[in-house]
Amino acid sequence: MLNPRWIVTALVILLLAGVCVELGRWQLHRLDERKVRNGVTRTNLAAPAAPLADIVGPQRVVGDQHDWRTAVVTGRYDATKQVVIRYRNVQDRPGFEIVTPLILADGTGILVDRGFLARQGAELAPLSVPAAPSGEVTVTGRLRRSEQGGHTSGGKPTDGTARLINGPEFSSALGLSLYDGYLTVDRQQPVADPAFGGFPGPEIDDGPHFFYALQWFFFALLAIGGLVYFSRQDVQGDKPKEGLAPGGAAGEPDPEPVPAGSADRGLRTDRGHPDGGPGLD
Repeated sequence: MLNPRWIVTALVILLLAGVCVELGRWQLHRLDERKVRNGVTRTNLAAPAAPLADIVGPQRVVGDQHDWRTAVVTGRYDATKQVVIRYRNVQDRPGFEIVTPLILADGTGILVDRGFLARQGAELAPLSVPAAPSGEVTVTGRLRRSEQGGHTSGGKPTDGTARLINGPEFSSALGLSLYDGYLTVDRQQPVADPAFGGFPGPEIDDGPHFFYALQWFFFALLAIGGLVYFSRQDVQGDKPKEGLAPGGAAGEPDPEPVPAGSADRGLRTDRGHPDGGPGLD
């Protein structure tokens, strides 16, 4: 067992088991983070509606602590800088979301997701978009953080379309001073067009992280158990079996050697005698 090949194999298996344990711990860490986030979400959902500036403050950044808070804001839509958000899916229905900047009294603005338009066929753009109300509008809705796509592009509007709703990206592309974040419409005065569909609330559960952690821990135990099992098999395979005499079956003595030059006396009836006579029984 102490040959280099076995040692390398054992080290690789132990390394894989360690990786599985770390992945299981990572899933438990994500579970803890999700529980904390769910607690903040429940608190924000239960909080009463408040003016946008009172919730976000002068930083004008919608952070984790503000996500799903109900905010009230009054301003005027700038329909000339409206953006269609492509590749959206709401309750297994593909479609588009329409985002329009709402300009506030101080000249700043916030992106308002006015609603969802289901796709009717294979069109790459909405067949028709309800016009934004003119004049002063009061919107009550849920605050959401700016969407991040990692290394994926799509947060900056191009030709009036985008894939993500991102306040800073929209701000630079549209030439507006916008909040970092956006608002989804729950209620609006004047009322929103009925063609728009609403959005479901957040998913508040623990997710699959605990079961993923159990799976990784099981894989680690499986790897270590396999290493122990095959190690025992190798050790047992190197030991001679009990009662097995060298060169013979268990309990049987070695056959006596036949002297060189001795005649074969085990003649059969079908074998002739060396002198031509019949064979012996």
